[in-house]
Amino acid sequence: MFIATLVVSVLLAVALTFSAIGKLTKNPSVIPMLEQVGVPADKIPWLAYAEILGAIGLLVGLLVWPIGAAAAVGVILYFVGAVAAHLRAKDKDFAPAAGLAVFAVVALVLRVLSA
Repeated sequence: MFIATLVVSVLLAVALTFSAIGKLTKNPSVIPMLEQVGVPADKIPWLAYAEILGAIGLLVGLLVWPIGAAAAVGVILYFVGAVAAHLRAKDKDFAPAAGLAVFAVVALVLRVLSA
């Protein structure tokens, strides 16, 4: 079970890191979508910092399971908020955020089961 936890946590941490890099480097494919769903430009770096902290928490949580569980809960809430922002803006391109939310739920379940 721990191997599955390791794989899912590392993959989710990598996805969060790449997402954060896109926000921090103001990737032209990322910023317009964030602005479309109503994220103010001055708040975008804070979203990236939250993703980076989630990634770190997931990785540290491989050694200290409560941190991993807390990080997974935080990532779930982050992406539930992202899906809500897309739906509020009537943007139908919320599948990536929803998929990562589900992936974070899997990470949480595996982390708790392998504690």
